[in-house]
Amino acid sequence: MSQGSPSDVILPGATLGVLGGGQLGRMFVHAAQSMGYRTAVLDADPASPAGLVSHHHVKADYLDAAGLAEMARLSQAITTEFENVPAQALDTLAATLPVAPAGAAVAVCQDRAREKAHFTGCGVSCAPHAVIETQAQLDAVQDELLPGILKTTRMGYDGKGQVRVKTRAELIAAWDDLKRVPCVLEKMLPLDFEVSVIVARGRNGDVVNFPVQHNLHRDGILAVTTVPAPGVSGAVAVEAVESARRIAASLDYVGVLCVEFFVLQDGRIVANEMAPRPHNSGHHTIDACDVSQFEMQVRAMANLPLVEPVLHSACLMLNLLGDLWFPGGIATQTEPDWPAVLALSGTHLHLYGKTEARKGRKMGHLTVTGSTPEAAHATALQAAAILGIEPF
Repeated sequence: MSQGSPSDVILPGATLGVLGGGQLGRMFVHAAQSMGYRTAVLDADPASPAGLVSHHHVKADYLDAAGLAEMARLSQAITTEFENVPAQALDTLAATLPVAPAGAAVAVCQDRAREKAHFTGCGVSCAPHAVIETQAQLDAVQDELLPGILKTTRMGYDGKGQVRVKTRAELIAAWDDLKRVPCVLEKMLPLDFEVSVIVARGRNGDVVNFPVQHNLHRDGILAVTTVPAPGVSGAVAVEAVESARRIAASLDYVGVLCVEFFVLQDGRIVANEMAPRPHNSGHHTIDACDVSQFEMQVRAMANLPLVEPVLHSACLMLNLLGDLWFPGGIATQTEPDWPAVLALSGTHLHLYGKTEARKGRKMGHLTVTGSTPEAAHATALQAAAILGIEPF
């Protein structure tokens, strides 16, 4: 299918389907609907954020045969909002309609061992590591990989399934605690900070990218994204973008892909992981770019032209976690002071329609735009103080 061929373009008025009903699906639905598309969501949760705002909500598990058949009947193309949607579900749907990204690409992103092998195979550096699936592989781990981080190869995100280990004894104990599931041990490197690059790739191989993003994590969860990325040299930005584009091309990827990189203290960069979907670090694109990552997702799956996005405002994105609804550790859920936050010029509030706040749960995000990076940062600090977010 070549991008731009009239017979292959899926025009507004058609129905676009998404597997997964979380906040990423919700923002995809909003973007698709703003462009005139109808939408369908597959998610078993009757109160899923995306399902609540979609034209159709198929309440079924990802591998439910009847649910997948209904999505195929309703939709003219399918995408995913969650990296752990089974690749098998995407493959099933691909038998009858366009699916972007393909199940084969998602399967690589779902397995850390395959992911790192893919990085290496397309000439992108990653941290020294060892795959641990058997006792023999554990015994063969080289001392120079310690201290390191032991990560499960599957179902890990937002810091889940990760254990820091300093010694071989700690490594053995950590693998036991993780029930001896397949893991990757990554050598801990002298990190300076993290950046991410979001690319969108079409069916004809056209690739565009958003500006490099600087990310601050706390407790394994993204806390703040800043664009333009402070402290990033031109050479690092070029290498990160070129690496992300090369990874997408080598996967024959169609859709939006985010690649996270560690910038080391000596200036080198190594690929950390990738997400086969729009990414938390790209939420600012809704308010700070002329085309959002979610519109790019729509364009790629509908085979519409991709355009190089333009950052029109400096910005910071603050993740709003459920902790903010319990200031000072109070037991009763309390709504944050949104009027005070929205009184600040350049603030853009996005809440995800989740009624129950929980510690660590992503409830929404706040993007702060400004005429300069300094102005955006100053306003973001004011908003953080109102909300009880630690300064940055």
